[in-house]
Amino acid sequence: MKIVKTNSKNPDFVKLVKQLDTYLAVTDGDEHDFYNQFNSIQNLKYVIVVYNNNEPIGCGAIKPFDDSTMEIKRMYVSPSERGKGFASKIIDALEAWAEELKYSYTILETGNRQFEAVAFYKKSNYTIIENYGQYKGVKNSVCFKKQLQ
Repeated sequence: MKIVKTNSKNPDFVKLVKQLDTYLAVTDGDEHDFYNQFNSIQNLKYVIVVYNNNEPIGCGAIKPFDDSTMEIKRMYVSPSERGKGFASKIIDALEAWAEELKYSYTILETGNRQFEAVAFYKKSNYTIIENYGQYKGVKNSVCFKKQLQ
């Protein structure tokens, strides 16, 4: 396994995000267009791509939310690679990067239909918080926060 720090111009990241969007189009159903408007990857400066046997199999990104908080975006692991600990490696790397950049918290949003994601974030010591920003009042969104070391 290899973890690469990059940005949103990385072609492997773009390829993985397309796979993620295809998956989310099914699970989000009628609400996909609403959520998709908040998931542009054009200007993401802090991107992680994970490779297994030189194949890109997972990704994630962070972007500044406020002076003390980074928002985690575009977390994804290819279905054939799930359950092998790659998501934990990605989120650990994103959190470490946020800390290197002097941020104290990470936040994120996921859909309540992404049962595996909700369980994963809880297992990763994220706490459910009131929906923030564009997700306020959106009943199918679940927002999380974690204090970094």
